[in-house]
Amino acid sequence: MAEVSTSILTVKQEDAIKTFYDLETAGTTYFHIDIMDGKFVPKNTEEMMYEYSSTIKQISNLPLDVHLMVEDVRDNIEKYIPLTPHIITIHYEACKDDDEVFELLGYIKDNNIKAGISIKPGTEAEKIKKFLPHVYLVLVMTVEPGLGGQKLMPSTVEKVRELKEYIDKEGLDTYIEVDGGVNLETVHLVKEAGAEILVAGSAIIDAKDFKEMIGELAK
Repeated sequence: MAEVSTSILTVKQEDAIKTFYDLETAGTTYFHIDIMDGKFVPKNTEEMMYEYSSTIKQISNLPLDVHLMVEDVRDNIEKYIPLTPHIITIHYEACKDDDEVFELLGYIKDNNIKAGISIKPGTEAEKIKKFLPHVYLVLVMTVEPGLGGQKLMPSTVEKVRELKEYIDKEGLDTYIEVDGGVNLETVHLVKEAGAEILVAGSAIIDAKDFKEMIGELAK
């Protein structure tokens, strides 16, 4: 069984509290928080995602899976530490060099939060292998980050497979998470390649039955 991290990017503000309750009841493992600054990626969701995250912390015990798609990585880590997320994932491409990546991952872990590293579709898996012993998960973007509802890019599935083979070969405890275009038509591809945590937004939020959809994706 895979874990499901539901992206709340497309949740309507007027329906937010009810949707969060319904997602928890339906059995999502995490709430996936897509934080975008309008610079690292085109869309800006900073204000809405912080509001949603704060609301979730008040009404739910489910963990937050925070995905930073921002240029000011450290400032955003500091902003979310008080909300005690389960995971904070940073983008390899948002850092100026490997030393900064290691520094930021260490900062996250020093605050008793699990650290993740993410790569865009155009970044080679080889670039981040050195970080895998130091992170809880690696998040493979299977679409270009910034917009919801895109189709999964087939080339990214091979990246998942390469990372899974490396993790197994090295005996690491690092999970693989995938984000982008995950639905009932594509989920078998990424799970077969080695994905263990599935980020799904539109596929769940637009479904008539959250529990049924989450169950189908996870099984």
